[in-house]
Amino acid sequence: MSNDMSEANAAFAAEDYVTMRVGGQAFGIPVLSVRDVLGPQCITRVPLAPDEVAGSLNLRGRIVTAINMRKRLGLPSDGFAERAMAVVVEHDDEPFSLLVDEVGEVLSLPATRREKVPATLDARWRDIAQGIYRLDDRFLIVLSVTEVLGSIRADA
Repeated sequence: MSNDMSEANAAFAAEDYVTMRVGGQAFGIPVLSVRDVLGPQCITRVPLAPDEVAGSLNLRGRIVTAINMRKRLGLPSDGFAERAMAVVVEHDDEPFSLLVDEVGEVLSLPATRREKVPATLDARWRDIAQGIYRLDDRFLIVLSVTEVLGSIRADA
């Protein structure tokens, strides 16, 4: 009987995501990966950094590398970093800030509804996605923070 209960609990297990948008596309990052959400910040440009690195910011005494998600995805980004929302995540024990157009809500979605990344998804998104959820009026890409930051660090 306990096995039946654990299967039932798994069927109803939910995954919680902080949602955000870049270029009109909604995506989510697991809530437990998000350390902070900030409004527009003063960002200091870092010489010789990869194009996707907007610069660094100071978060309560810690230096945080800011990643311009518009540049990372090949989207227009003129003046974007100055007005972007910053979502702070940890990767390899280092804080990074993902600069996005807007931060939405926290969604709790059934794990059983998560689908594989479709082959038809734009390659720039497909490379950094872990899966998708089909919602009523749109789909939500589950972002892999490791893929976003790993490729930038490899390029640096």
